[in-house]
Amino acid sequence: MPNLLIAVFVLAVLFGAMNGYVDSSAMVATVIASRALPPRLALGLSALAGFLGPFLFGTAVAATIGSNLLVPTAITFQDLLSGLGAAVLWNFLSVRLGIPSSSTHALLGGLLGAGLISGGAAAVKAQGLTLALVALFTSPPLGLLAGYVVMRLTVWLSWDASPRANNFFRWGQVLTVFALALAHGGNDGQKSMGVMTLGLLVSGLITGFRVPLWVVALSALAMGSGSFFGAWRVIRTVGGGIIRIRPIHGFTALLSSAIVVLAATLLGGPVTSTQVLSTSIMGVGSAERLGKVHWEVGRDMLISWILTIPATAAVSAILSLALRRFL
Repeated sequence: MPNLLIAVFVLAVLFGAMNGYVDSSAMVATVIASRALPPRLALGLSALAGFLGPFLFGTAVAATIGSNLLVPTAITFQDLLSGLGAAVLWNFLSVRLGIPSSSTHALLGGLLGAGLISGGAAAVKAQGLTLALVALFTSPPLGLLAGYVVMRLTVWLSWDASPRANNFFRWGQVLTVFALALAHGGNDGQKSMGVMTLGLLVSGLITGFRVPLWVVALSALAMGSGSFFGAWRVIRTVGGGIIRIRPIHGFTALLSSAIVVLAATLLGGPVTSTQVLSTSIMGVGSAERLGKVHWEVGRDMLISWILTIPATAAVSAILSLALRRFL
């Protein structure tokens, strides 16, 4: 296996681990904030589901990232290293700042920046890019809508319930966070799979886009390992920075997020679980009262999401030019 291909795999595993690290923190934030589970147990449950997810939901998202976004014959190892490097750097920066940023935006921007430098517009497949962008930019508002609808429906169904209903919602979060973590592992785990399989295509070790089982296992291991360690700044932002979380809020936000992420995964759309969960929490809070939501936190997230693709594309393009000069 060529040394540059090994480097691609190392960076893809690192990206997958950081993806799990950031997104699992957002997912367990509501469970921790409502005291349904202690932090380490919540992260362990998320890690288990994150490991299992890549094995359960096929490779449609992996194909979108690895086969339908860029033309493999127009891509080099330097481009893959540049795209992954930009995504990893952006993830590291977002963790340091405590911003629940989008790993998917970062990877998409990184791959596009390197691809455009390498082969120009001809290196980008319009259909795959359209699917990726539609999934990325419609999933947050869908999360907001789903959170609002599920919360209103839950309140209507439990309007005459006793205070003991809080116990149902508190323990219901355990099931819903596991479901969301499974969907997250199935969607986000496939992004590392897609890049690694694209690397195998570029190297000529495979002739068609088929994800080997060992690549699935490697992606699952990276996702599960990263999910076990919590980015505490992200946990604080999502768990208390948007609304004050009670058990009913955590239950409805996790349930609505799981529905949106699972649907996107089955359709092959790459989405970011952190985005969907964050906007779902906003929808849940809005269902009670608009003033309940700290919209300034949502504004900061929105700015981060908008900047991610052009910023990582620019960083990736610079890295690609530098690697072409020295490799």
